[in-house]
Amino acid sequence: MRDFLLFIDTEASGLPKDWNAPYSEPGNWPYNVQLAWIIYTRHGEEVKAENHYISDDDFEISAAAGKIHGITRAFLLKHGKRRSDVLTLLADDLQQYKPMLIGHFMQLDLHMMGVAFYRAGLDFPLHEYPTFCTMESTTFYSRNLRRRYLRLNELHRILFGTEPEQQHDALADARATARCFFELCQRGEVDDAVIEQQQHPKGIREKAESWAPGCLSAFFVIFVVLILTLYW
Repeated sequence: MRDFLLFIDTEASGLPKDWNAPYSEPGNWPYNVQLAWIIYTRHGEEVKAENHYISDDDFEISAAAGKIHGITRAFLLKHGKRRSDVLTLLADDLQQYKPMLIGHFMQLDLHMMGVAFYRAGLDFPLHEYPTFCTMESTTFYSRNLRRRYLRLNELHRILFGTEPEQQHDALADARATARCFFELCQRGEVDDAVIEQQQHPKGIREKAESWAPGCLSAFFVIFVVLILTLYW
């Protein structure tokens, strides 16, 4: 485990039409509307937190996405920053702290970061950093035979007996993910060996942009199941 851990979460304008499509495909990939990350030491001490909204006017927020996170175009115009400015801050923190990146449903956040860097015309700086997904590492907690992966609020309830105070907010979800991660470490359910099992020989950029079709299909099925669970 690295000396610093960066917990990250995103809120988006909608859903992708085709998870196999490259980031350059017009109209396919949604846009980040909120991007938040919190940096901790490996011992659980918070170093800094960043929470930013994206104000660029090159996208609209779907009604379904707006219903989930409550972010509107008017809110972004008032509180948002340019995409390139936010991603520059993230890239600077990655360069300074050289952390392990952690998220719940990390592959989704990875894609959303990848397409954001692409749209901002910035180099994708994530390939040098290991990643860890709390969703992938806690399937043993699931008692639902039809759904292997736990949503973040479900994992939090299992570990602490309560739901997170706030949900579908990138900063709140990043903080809840951190709390779950450190509790899993405390219980001995996440350690260096478990973290190593999630690492792959390819870098993060390659994982985000060059997944094998079979992996993408499996990911898409998981994502659809999660969305249907939220709405039905």
